[in-house]
Amino acid sequence: MLFSFYQENIIEAGIDEAGRGCYAGPVFAAAVVLPPNFYHPLLNDSKQLKEEERNLLRPIIETQSLSYAVAAIDNKIIDNINILQATFKAMHKAVSKLSAKPQLLLVDGNRFKPYKKIAHQCIIDGDGKYAAIAAASILAKTYRDEYMKKLHSDFPLYGWDQNKGYGTATHRTAIAQHGLCKHHRKSFNILPRQIPIC
Repeated sequence: MLFSFYQENIIEAGIDEAGRGCYAGPVFAAAVVLPPNFYHPLLNDSKQLKEEERNLLRPIIETQSLSYAVAAIDNKIIDNINILQATFKAMHKAVSKLSAKPQLLLVDGNRFKPYKKIAHQCIIDGDGKYAAIAAASILAKTYRDEYMKKLHSDFPLYGWDQNKGYGTATHRTAIAQHGLCKHHRKSFNILPRQIPIC
């Protein structure tokens, strides 16, 4: 059972990311402000849900939330400022797009870079504890998966329609055979020796 709020009677936004550990593509972050009475029996950490369950929940979250926003930071910026800072940047960008200004940010994980003067609370495994973070995890994951499927149409060699840019055996084999493309994160040192960058 997910908690509806961390602190009662204030506007809270749940925040989570998707794609932090991927070899390719952007990192996505979502911020969601849910109404106090929001409930859906399927709502949970996106990693615990099937793809069809996430896709079912996405429009429900979008239509029933008080405010939501999704943001992405591409692989070039990730390579320039590192994945941790890029994740914070994506989270900040998502919060900045919210129409309802939150008074408290509930952030999945154990690290966060303060955003303006808004209070925040880091919560380890928060996407399995708080409804707003779970909702954010679902939006970040579904938006990123959708984006990687679109990239797959231009770069089908890497199987991004299936692995979404994560370092699966299929993806690693494709990199060994074909090298990296412009969407790969070069700073992740994923390139085998003597393999070209295309």
